[in-house]
Amino acid sequence: MGTVPVSRVPARLARFVLRMFRPQVYVTYGLLWTLALESSAVSLTGTPWRPSGATWVRVASVVLALLFLRMLDEQKDLGYDRVHHPDRPLVTGAITTAELRAGMAASTAVVTGLNAALSPAAVLLVLAALGYGLLLAPVEDLSAAVRERPLLGLAVAYPVQVLLGCYVYGSTAAAGTVTADWRGAVLLALCACVFLHFEFARKTAWETRPGERLYSAVLGPRRSAAVTAALAAGAVVCQIVLFLPDGPAGLLPCLTAALPAWGLRRFLTARSGGWPMPAAAGFVAGTHLALTVRAAVLP
Repeated sequence: MGTVPVSRVPARLARFVLRMFRPQVYVTYGLLWTLALESSAVSLTGTPWRPSGATWVRVASVVLALLFLRMLDEQKDLGYDRVHHPDRPLVTGAITTAELRAGMAASTAVVTGLNAALSPAAVLLVLAALGYGLLLAPVEDLSAAVRERPLLGLAVAYPVQVLLGCYVYGSTAAAGTVTADWRGAVLLALCACVFLHFEFARKTAWETRPGERLYSAVLGPRRSAAVTAALAAGAVVCQIVLFLPDGPAGLLPCLTAALPAWGLRRFLTARSGGWPMPAAAGFVAGTHLALTVRAAVLP
């Protein structure tokens, strides 16, 4: 740990978490995403969904996996942060690489222990996601294109989110709660569209400052906005495919598409600044929450 006393490490990690892994954002996202994915998978079997002990193991595992990845990103982005974000904890010395790695090791141990209580398949699936995350560091070190080209970087990094989704769905299937079929792939695509809508929204702007890795810098503001809106539309299409047989009530979560529609209109008419992030965040939270409520309420 260098010159940092071991007794101070937990407090330093806690301060890092509160600043760089804001619970109101990351924990809320991990909770809503996991509940939406599991509950929707169960509801597609025609069985009413209720959270169980396994549900909370999956929620805790996803949140800890996201923390693991946030700690990893802090190390991967050190060179970029020294130039563009000199106040970041790793740059200022508020946390060290050794401390972050200790936090990652602790997260891995807890996640492994939690999932060992579910099934061997659950352990393998969640560790596959963490392992893929670890592979990203040497890939980015070896490839300047991955580091510097935002769309390529997204294509390389995003599969870790897919693997976490596979963990939630796969561990539910391994428990015998659902039977894996083609609808699982559509459900994962739905979650991907929701997440990628937010990802594109936060990196879509009319102006690009030097060194910023925005998708709009590559595609242009209008094309980037079109992709952002298309991803929201893709989420709606996935819901129609999955839930139309349940009747109009099953499609109520689609109403959250009003938020990206408003965001697109606001972005195009403003012609300055970035995509309105409250609309993008509201779409993510609202869609996941609505899917969870739908699964809990509808027969």
